[in-house]
Amino acid sequence: QVQLVESGGGLVQPGGSLRLSCVASRSIFSFNGMAWYRQAPGKQRELVAIITISGTQTYADSVKGRFTISRDNAKNTVYLQMNSLKPEDTAVYYCNDRVGTYDWGQGTQVTVSS
Repeated sequence: QVQLVESGGGLVQPGGSLRLSCVASRSIFSFNGMAWYRQAPGKQRELVAIITISGTQTYADSVKGRFTISRDNAKNTVYLQMNSLKPEDTAVYYCNDRVGTYDWGQGTQVTVSS
């Protein structure tokens, strides 16, 4: 069973930056595209960014140009660099593969507020 552990969240002012990390308990990145999702209070979980096996990146329109997804296969880790953060980015952030195959981790809370 694969475990996903997200970290790197916190409280940041609007315009600030954070870098999230997600470590998998075993190597899965060779076989799956990976993704970051987020869930804001009272809203459904939404897909934020995807990175395919070949490294192609896709972003939700709301984060395009501000967020960057990357991964390190050797470390079983996927990252989300978030710049120019806005209050509407406030959410719990999760990682999983492109279709949510694995059990969801606890996520990491990102709060953007002045």
